[in-house]
Amino acid sequence: MEIKKLFYPIGEVADMFNLPVTTIRFWEKTFDILKPKKNKKGDRLFTNEDIENLKLIYKLVKEEGYTLTGAKTQLKEMKKNKSENTAIKKSLLHIREQLEKLRDTI
Repeated sequence: MEIKKLFYPIGEVADMFNLPVTTIRFWEKTFDILKPKKNKKGDRLFTNEDIENLKLIYKLVKEEGYTLTGAKTQLKEMKKNKSENTAIKKSLLHIREQLEKLRDTI
C-alpha cells in the first residue's frame, strides 16, 4: 500500500522528476494547471494533483519533445476532450437508464 503525502515541498518534487527547482518554478509560471499552495514562509507545497499535472507536462516537454507553447496547447486540447468525454458519458448513462426502464416494462 502506497501512502501519499498531502503536500510535497518543491525540492522533493524536483527530485521526483530529476529536474532543477528553477525548472519547476518556471513551469509553475508557464502552466496555469500548476497551482501549488504556499505556506506562511512562502514555500511552495505541491498537492498530488499538482504532481499528476507535472507528470503530464514532463511527458509532453521532456519525453515527447513539445515546446512549452505546444505543450500548453496540447494540455488545453486534453482538457477539452476530457470535458467532451464527460458529457458523452453522462448522455450514455442517461440512455442506459432509459433502456433499463423500457426493458423492465416489457
